[in-house]
Amino acid sequence: MRHNIRFLWSGQVIELKDVGPTETLLDYIRLRARQTGTKEGCGEGDCGACTVALGRLRDGQLVYEPVNSCILLLAQIDGCELVTIEDLSRDGTLHPIQKAFVDVHASQCGFCTPGFIMNLFTLYHRDTPGLDHQDVATWLAGNLCRCTGYRPIVEAALETCRDAANDAFSARASKTIAALEDLNDGDDIFIRSKDTGFTVSPSTIASLCAVYLQHPDATLVSGATDVGLWITKHMKELPKVILLNRIADMQEIKESPIGTHIGAGVTFAQAATVLAKQDPDLGEVLRRLGSVQVRASGTIGGNIANGSPIGDSPPLLIALGARITLRLGRVERELPLEDFFIDYGKQDIAESEVLTGIFVPRLDANQVFRAYKVSKRFDQDISAVMAAFRFSLVKDRVVDARIAYGGMAGTPKRAAHCETALIGASISNETSWQSAVTALESDFTPLTDMRASNTYRMDVAKALLTKALLEVGGSTTTQTRVTGHREREVRDVA
Repeated sequence: MRHNIRFLWSGQVIELKDVGPTETLLDYIRLRARQTGTKEGCGEGDCGACTVALGRLRDGQLVYEPVNSCILLLAQIDGCELVTIEDLSRDGTLHPIQKAFVDVHASQCGFCTPGFIMNLFTLYHRDTPGLDHQDVATWLAGNLCRCTGYRPIVEAALETCRDAANDAFSARASKTIAALEDLNDGDDIFIRSKDTGFTVSPSTIASLCAVYLQHPDATLVSGATDVGLWITKHMKELPKVILLNRIADMQEIKESPIGTHIGAGVTFAQAATVLAKQDPDLGEVLRRLGSVQVRASGTIGGNIANGSPIGDSPPLLIALGARITLRLGRVERELPLEDFFIDYGKQDIAESEVLTGIFVPRLDANQVFRAYKVSKRFDQDISAVMAAFRFSLVKDRVVDARIAYGGMAGTPKRAAHCETALIGASISNETSWQSAVTALESDFTPLTDMRASNTYRMDVAKALLTKALLEVGGSTTTQTRVTGHREREVRDVA
C-alpha cells in the first residue's frame, strides 16, 4: 500500500502525500503549483476553460485525453501524465496548435484559449487524416468562446490536426510509456487526511469491497463528473472518498458472441465505439452525452449508480436487455437493469454494495433498435426526453418489444402497456400500432420542470415511438431526422 499519489509532469515524477479527499486538479495546478495558465470558468465542467490533457496507457498505447480539471479530483491522476498549457511551447517555440491560433487570429480576450488549445492538443495526437468540420465541432462541443467566434478556432484545428503528431510529446512517447508503466505498480493507495478522513484508491475489486465494508459512509467516486459538482457547487464535505478509476477489473470490455461485458469503470469514450458496433444509434446518442471531456472521465457505471431519471445510458441499456452485477464483500448478484431503479433517489443496492459491471446482450438477427435524445441544446445538454426501442420482428409482425424512456418518470422506466399493445402489430401498417402510441399515456405521468412541460414530454414520447416504427417500417431517415442519418433497412415482409 502506498500513502502518496504519483504522476508525470514536464518529464518529472511528482509525488504528493498531502492530498485532500475533495482537492480538485485545478486547485492543485493554480493554487499549489502556481501554474495559472489553466483558467477557472464555470466550475462545473461545462465551459472547458479548465481543460488539461492526461496521458494514459490504453492497451499499451499512450493516449492523451482532455479532462475538466475543475471537477476532476487530484488523486484521480495517479499513474497519468499531466499536460497543461505551460508545457506546450519549448525554448520560445510555440506548439503547432498555439502557432495556428496566432496565424488565423483564433483568440481575442484569451480567457478560453488555453482550454481550447489543450483540447485540440489531444485531437492533434489522435492521427485523424480525414478530419472535417463536423469532427472538430463535436470535439470542441465542451469548450465555450464568447468573443472570438468559432470559425478561426475550427480553422486552426483543421490546419494542424489532420497530420500525424510531430511535437516534443510524440518524440518522447516511448520514454513516457516506460515512465507510466513504472508508475502503475498495482498498489492500493491510502492517504489519511485531517481528523478521520481519507482518500483510498484501491487497485482491485476485492480491496474496494473490503474497505467499503469497513467504511459504508464513504463516497464512491468513479469519473467525478457528478460528484465533482457536489464539491464545487453544493460545497459538500466528503471526508471519506474511495476512488474507482484504478481498479483494472472494472476498466475491462469483453466482447463475446452473445454480448458485451462492460466494467462499471469504463468511460463513455471507451464504450462508445464498442456499443456503436451494435447499432449506430448507440454511437449517435453517446456522441451527444456531455462533451469529449466528460466522456473521457464519466463512466457507464457511474451514470447508472447515481440513479438519475434523466441519465442517457440507462434507457439505452434497458431497451437492450442489459443486466448488472452488484457485489457486497465477496458475494455477487445479478439483476435486470430496469429492476435496479425503484423510485426517485432509491435504487436496489445495499449498504456497502458496489456496482461492478454491466452485460449488454447482442441484437439478434430479427431484432432492430432505435434511440433518440431530445434536449433544448444539441450538444452537451441534459435530455428532456430520452427514448430507446428494441423490436423483435417476424416478417413484419412485432413479436416482442422493449421500450424505455428517460425523463418521463422518477426513474428510467419501461413502457409496459405500450409494449403489450405492440405485440402482433404490423410494422408496415400504421393503424395497427396506433393503440400502442396511445398506451404511453397509461405508462407515464411526466412532470413539468425547467426542461419541458408534462404535455410536451408526452407529445415527444409519442412522436419518438412513431418515428421509430416508421423508420423500421421502411421510411428513410432523411424524412425522419435532422441529424444521425442511417442506412435504410430492407426487410422481407412477404
